Amino acid sequence: MLEDELTVSTRQREGVAIVDLMGDVTTFAEEKINQAYREVTTQGARQVLLNFRQNDSINSAGIAILIGIVTEVNRNQQKLAFSGLSQHFQKIFRMVGLAQYADIYQDEEEALKHLNSDPET
Repeated sequence: MLEDELTVSTRQREGVAIVDLMGDVTTFAEEKINQAYREVTTQGARQVLLNFRQNDSINSAGIAILIGIVTEVNRNQQKLAFSGLSQHFQKIFRMVGLAQYADIYQDEEEALKHLNSDPET
């Protein structure tokens, strides 16, 4: 049942592709997260928000998956943001350098406000 610890869904809101991550981001999440990212990219997303609002845990394998997404976002000249991370995970994302490549917001509303006001997007 470990592979069912993460549910991933995608949606569009205000011109931003939102990938909702509900559950644990571990090695078992890799295919689900990558598939969701490919889906929104194929649909032409220029801005991608990974929404962790219902996230329980992220381990080192999960961080590695996210680093892979950052690499793809840069290659595809997209903008990436994270929202809904706990204070603990915000600190970890900053420590491992993910915050250098993607802005971190408290929640989806704050992320959308900033993404839609960014002159670079």
